[in-house]
Amino acid sequence: MRGPVLVALVGAAGVFAATAALLSTSGSGEASVGELALVDPAAIAPAAAPTAVAAAEVPGGVTASLDRPEAAAVWVESTAARVGIGQVAVAAYANASLRIGVEQPGCNLEWTTLAGIGWVESQHGTLGGNEVLHDGTTREPILGPALDGSEGVGAIRPGADDTAAHGNTDWDHAVGPMQFIGSTWSRWGSDGDGDGVADRGDIDDAAYSAGRYLCGDGYDLATGTGWTAAIFAYNHSDAYVTSVLAAANTYAESSG
Repeated sequence: MRGPVLVALVGAAGVFAATAALLSTSGSGEASVGELALVDPAAIAPAAAPTAVAAAEVPGGVTASLDRPEAAAVWVESTAARVGIGQVAVAAYANASLRIGVEQPGCNLEWTTLAGIGWVESQHGTLGGNEVLHDGTTREPILGPALDGSEGVGAIRPGADDTAAHGNTDWDHAVGPMQFIGSTWSRWGSDGDGDGVADRGDIDDAAYSAGRYLCGDGYDLATGTGWTAAIFAYNHSDAYVTSVLAAANTYAESSG
């Protein structure tokens, strides 16, 4: 389980959800083209199946290593301009989607799903005037509220590594742009950018780790049932699922 939502929830009325924007690599190391499937938000209640209503081609990524594919720079630049997200964050989400596509192709994780989570959690690392730096870290650390059992939050004691990450010796905090708590990070935290360090304050690492988390229970995110269950597992809140749905769809529509 990750930390509490830090930003206001956004409505889903009149919005379609992206469920399968695939950025996948071929065996040659060149990208294949995927589809962007959209579903009616009215059908995104638990156990719903998506209804495809539109599709858009999305340029893929190229890679020097099939273990860690990267989205094409021209795609990142143009997509960032269209959707209004910084290039570092767009690259983090796309690269995570590409890599999960190689490791767990049956999950069908799209970059717009990660972007939807990133918006709800921290506005892609920019909440409160913060800034994502070129290396994926943020100018100021992103900390959720103390998980001290007060209204709306659980009571979680920190481990030594958690205290080192946020400075509180009494209570844990969610940390970073995707808001991981320590116990979840200890299981899913991974090095997303190949620098040898898994840092939940680095959007490259956090996006890849969020992708591993979403796909960890075998969900197929190309289905309404699987997509809803995966997002609900990330945060046990129907309102949260609706918020991520709305944000993901906004990015899917504007990136097409």
